[in-house]
Amino acid sequence: MDYDPEKHPGESAFSYSARHPSIVDDNNAVPGESFEVGDSTYAKLQRLAGRFKIEQRGIERVPDDERTEGAFMGLLNVGTMWLSANMVVSSFAIGLLANGVFFLGFVDAILTCLFFNLIGVLPVCYFSSFGPRFGLRQMVLSRFWFGWWGVKIIAVFNVLACIGWSSVNSIVGAQLLNAVNNDVPGYAGIIIIAVCTFFVTLFGYKIVHAYEFWSWIPTFIIFLIVLGVFAHSGAFVNIPMGVGTSEMGSVLSFGAVVYGFATGWTSYAADYTVYQPVTQSRTKVFFATWLGLIPALLFTEFLGIAIMTATTADGGNNRWMDGYTASGTGGLLAAVLFPPLGTFGKFCLVILALSIIANNCPNIYSVALTMMVLGRWTRVVPRFIWTAVATGVYIAIAIPGYYHFETVLSNFMDFIGYWLAIYEGISVTEHFVFRRGFSGYNPASYDDGKKLPPGFAAIFAFCCGIAGMVTGMSQVWYVGPIALHAGEAPFGGDVGFELGFAFAATAYAITRPIELKYFGR
Repeated sequence: MDYDPEKHPGESAFSYSARHPSIVDDNNAVPGESFEVGDSTYAKLQRLAGRFKIEQRGIERVPDDERTEGAFMGLLNVGTMWLSANMVVSSFAIGLLANGVFFLGFVDAILTCLFFNLIGVLPVCYFSSFGPRFGLRQMVLSRFWFGWWGVKIIAVFNVLACIGWSSVNSIVGAQLLNAVNNDVPGYAGIIIIAVCTFFVTLFGYKIVHAYEFWSWIPTFIIFLIVLGVFAHSGAFVNIPMGVGTSEMGSVLSFGAVVYGFATGWTSYAADYTVYQPVTQSRTKVFFATWLGLIPALLFTEFLGIAIMTATTADGGNNRWMDGYTASGTGGLLAAVLFPPLGTFGKFCLVILALSIIANNCPNIYSVALTMMVLGRWTRVVPRFIWTAVATGVYIAIAIPGYYHFETVLSNFMDFIGYWLAIYEGISVTEHFVFRRGFSGYNPASYDDGKKLPPGFAAIFAFCCGIAGMVTGMSQVWYVGPIALHAGEAPFGGDVGFELGFAFAATAYAITRPIELKYFGR
């Protein structure tokens, strides 16, 4: 069986060779490339991957006849995917920042967490519904909004986000392992989590979904035990809600962190629904994703907020604060579990540490796909090789970042929220205003730069979004002029993601008609 463009519309010879590396010949080389497919290292690696049942597909569109994931099973898979990815100790650690960094009381922290999570998950849920309709990964879909060249800028941001997520998450897991056994240094815990994540993501889409389908269950049970033990201790402290300008600034800044975590999956939402049938209900995909995200995020973050308030009891002179000071998130959970549960408490902490694998799987699987968007040369490297490279990079970043976790976590979450808000502002405007919904796309042109938008309007709007972000951001190293008025000096309140979205969407709505007039695409 040979490649036939009439039988495989919208698919290049290169993508066909990726799926069937054993049957290609030298005539099916990628246009513009100088290597021979049949005898190339790429082909040999793909054949090796096929032998071990490793997913060979890269960013090529998934044909309708290969969408073998059943409609009902697809909904279960996407729901449990996000349930497992967020029912983790990293989500719990976000809740700790409410009081630990922003000095919020329990009630105002809970309300902030609820509101910003509800906003943050909406783009993830909506873009997940693009996967069944088009069979394209999220970064490839982004070509329809940012153009062939503009999307490369977005891809760079996404690579940084995936690597950063994985680094931050592995630090949390390593803290827990260190709290269980001080003889396990931070770097060892990071390497353990990274290697386990690599072996899950190595095999691709189906294995990632299979792992995520079940991994939330033991983690959820352990969190219930944490909740029960903490409630029984009577250590809960209900800090009253604050008032005034400083309170507003803290709410906005913590809200930016919560939003960044919740919306952080947006840039690869469609990656995990591409094998669902084209007839799949978009509404059902939306709510299956929502049901996976919201319960996990709220439960874990609310629990983190509640437990962190205990550190303020007796002026901070208690075992909760001692544990948190000694080993961050891991030390705090150890203070909850170890005295009443002993050895079983340590077992619980190990399970929570390993939950990081479920959180890192989407990052490391999707970062490889994102790399393939950067250029045709990156597509010559099989997906699983990029997975290995990304694993090594985030290990190298996480080890030195282990000793500055709170600062790294807060700043990184803000970065995620900023750039994704800009991305969302442009993509949502293009989708609803200019393409007027799903009917405005020709998915077969996803790999043809001449049929995609030039990207000038998107790049200009992205720059405008950055300008909005800068005026509204509130960081230790810089506070924007608008942020200063959103809270009490000198830190103000962080409104960077809100202004980034607004500036980007407005600029795109103004400049995209001009681009359409002159380029017609």
